[in-house]
Amino acid sequence: MTGEALSGLYQEIIMDHSRRPHGVGLKPSAAAESHQINPTCGDEITLQLQVDGGRIVQASWEGHGCAISQSSASMLSDLVVDLDPAEVTEKITAFRELMHSKGTLEGDEEVLGDAVAFAGTARYVARVKCAMLAWVALEDALTRVGPR
Repeated sequence: MTGEALSGLYQEIIMDHSRRPHGVGLKPSAAAESHQINPTCGDEITLQLQVDGGRIVQASWEGHGCAISQSSASMLSDLVVDLDPAEVTEKITAFRELMHSKGTLEGDEEVLGDAVAFAGTARYVARVKCAMLAWVALEDALTRVGPR
């Protein structure tokens, strides 16, 4: 697949998650919650984790903002289900590396799933914070889950 075709596919994945987000809706029985705001643009995310037996059984969220922040939260909510906190931390690290690569990394689809679609976003410094917002909330919520 050409770079242009891949870029178009990635844009479509981001827009699809933005139009039909996964994991939306906060739950009353969350083990941990984090609310994050991007002061640059005003995007907001509240992310909750439901945990059972030391594994994430659900990541749910509510928020408002641009297609990038909202689709990133959607993809994240799919990606972390049935993982333990150490595995989630590995995914956070991989996503952060992708976002800080300034577009030089493609990302590992086996590790990041649909979130590799944000590889192109990394070229736009102002948009990196949008893509990272839910991941920062996830990282913060993990600290509230308890010992790993």
